[in-house]
Amino acid sequence: MTSVHPLDDTIALQWQPDGTATGRYPAHYWNMIGPFGGSTAALLLNGVMGHPERLGEPISLTVNYAGPVDQGPFELRARPVRTNRSTQHWIVELWHPGADGAAPALSTTATVVTAKRRPTWEASDAPMPAVPDADAVPRAWRPVQVPWLDRYEFRPIVGDIPATWDGSGEHSLSQLWMRDDPPRPLDFCGLAALCDVFFPRVWLRRAHRVPAGTVSMTVYFHADGRLLRTCGTDCVLGEARAQAYRHGFFDQSGLVWNRQGMLLASTHQIVYFKE
Repeated sequence: MTSVHPLDDTIALQWQPDGTATGRYPAHYWNMIGPFGGSTAALLLNGVMGHPERLGEPISLTVNYAGPVDQGPFELRARPVRTNRSTQHWIVELWHPGADGAAPALSTTATVVTAKRRPTWEASDAPMPAVPDADAVPRAWRPVQVPWLDRYEFRPIVGDIPATWDGSGEHSLSQLWMRDDPPRPLDFCGLAALCDVFFPRVWLRRAHRVPAGTVSMTVYFHADGRLLRTCGTDCVLGEARAQAYRHGFFDQSGLVWNRQGMLLASTHQIVYFKE
């Protein structure tokens, strides 16, 4: 009997007659005080991927982390708010039951755009950087032991988590090969989660560990389902950097390529931090 992959177990949904879906958040991707945000993004996207009214494939996903996500049961509400000839616009909400009979609490919202893709002229102005092959880069073991870090294989090239928190940081650039652990064939939900694996850029830029967390994240999918299927369980290359840190917030952007140098996704998020 084949076991269920931890990500598939996390994003599994049971559809209800009223069009909502229910599920239960397990501990596979738990972080220090809540789940890894990428797994939540994958969950909300799966609410669209499994919806019977979906048109086409996702081209963008924006997730707003409005409040704490609880381990345990939840309700997911996904609805298409407009369907055009080739695009469809969705609103998705994640709700948790209130404690001791209190009203349900909204924890996360998302907007998703799906589309029918068609063949066109194509080019990329974001070529994959020249880096060592994944097989030539040693796997890193993260010093902080939280469950979600065990769900990924990281092979950092530059910009790994600082070994010493001494304030000597000079840049925010990270490049690394990465994939699910255990390996999982790449799809849109898995790619959405991978776009959030980059640790907070402020840690690298300052070499000083401070509280930080994503407030809002957007992923743009440049790959269609056919291209993602060719990736299989292979490593993909991720690159991330920040642009500015100010007044308790910074933004960080990321790019993800397959081993053949095709850009699969680009991502941008706004992150809060404390001194």
